[in-house]
Amino acid sequence: MLNEQHRIFKLNPPQILVLGFAGIILIGTLLLMLPVSSANGQSVGFVDALFTATSATCVTGLVILDTGYDFSIFGQVVILFLIQIGGLGFMTMSTLIAIVFRRRISLRERLILQEAFNQSSIEGIVKLVRKVLFYSLTIEAIGAVLFALRWSFDMSIGKAVYFGVFHAISLFNNAGFDIFGEYRSLTLYVDDPFINIIAMALIVSGGLGFVVLSDVLELRKRKKRTLSLHSKVVLSITGFLIVFGAMVVFVLEFTNTKTLGGLDAGGKVLASFFQSVTSRTAGANSLDIAGLRQATQFFIILLMFIGASPGSTGGGIKTTTFAILVGAVLSMVRGRDDVVIFRYRLAQERIIKALTITMISLLLVVGVTMILSTTEDARFLMILFETTSAFATVGLSMGLTPELTTIGKLLICLTMFAGRLGPITLAYALNRKSKELYRHPEGKIIIG
Repeated sequence: MLNEQHRIFKLNPPQILVLGFAGIILIGTLLLMLPVSSANGQSVGFVDALFTATSATCVTGLVILDTGYDFSIFGQVVILFLIQIGGLGFMTMSTLIAIVFRRRISLRERLILQEAFNQSSIEGIVKLVRKVLFYSLTIEAIGAVLFALRWSFDMSIGKAVYFGVFHAISLFNNAGFDIFGEYRSLTLYVDDPFINIIAMALIVSGGLGFVVLSDVLELRKRKKRTLSLHSKVVLSITGFLIVFGAMVVFVLEFTNTKTLGGLDAGGKVLASFFQSVTSRTAGANSLDIAGLRQATQFFIILLMFIGASPGSTGGGIKTTTFAILVGAVLSMVRGRDDVVIFRYRLAQERIIKALTITMISLLLVVGVTMILSTTEDARFLMILFETTSAFATVGLSMGLTPELTTIGKLLICLTMFAGRLGPITLAYALNRKSKELYRHPEGKIIIG
């Protein structure tokens, strides 16, 4: 009897991840509800606190309250901690505490870390966590110092340091939160090369994935100077999407007086690249999203849906999933049986998983969009944009989020939560995996 009860209450790694993130969100909600977290000394209420805590923990950046104006320093620091924990993962932070206190990492904890970082085995997982912590904190520190130096010309030293730390952590973790006020993000620095380049470097480094980051930074240490297949795919797809995205934004918005039209040639190029980088992961913006042309807004929806890379702080279906889908289509068109990328044949399991992730994600976005279309009084494109931004944990907004109804806010919260954990993790958490004892006979259906 005891063994049966123990088996019932024994959670698998995906379930622990789901409950862990939910617990962090709940704690953040309670802290943000405190009067001390509000700028005016009055509680922001449960729903608004829940939405903000979910957005921060899921490193999304969608806000219904102005982080710079509506929250006190205490509230902003709570949001910052939620971003850091949500970006690196609560299990990573737990491992950090264990390492500091020299506590042994159990097998169960290693299995949870394996699930959190989407690794195929637990071999070297603790070593990877150490690298994640070191690289993340180092990159954030460098970004904070550079930001502080630049903003010291615009504000007091203390404020510049605080702004530097906040935005470095927010951008590296692809959260998109800012404290400039009036929902301005980085629009004040649309043509500032220093701010834009540092911001893009932080966003890209956080969105590549910690495995790729480690692979690139330690390339010189290895005798065999070559990247893994995963790193090659991530870097090539990321580079392509950034350049192609910048070209599309540049062409579509070149004459738009609300966005690129008023900038010089250098400013146009800089703003196009920044919007291309931030559209897949970060949520910070240097252009007015609502002022973009509809074609550009729809293109950004596609970039957001693709998202960042596996094991990163970003969301979406991931760049590797997109690469596998493209590879599968090309193989089918060419009449080939195998999907080959960089002279490596991909297992059928990888292709099926990529299709599964894409279909579940698409169904989630479509379903939430349909429901919001009945609860919210807004244009369809605006609703689709906001839903995709929530699912992909991007945080870009056309201005609908602050106007959401209570039902809309709660639905977007669930969408952000599902997007951060990933559809596969949620599916495994909700269903118990059981081994099939038999196989059905093969059938044939006509396709196309």
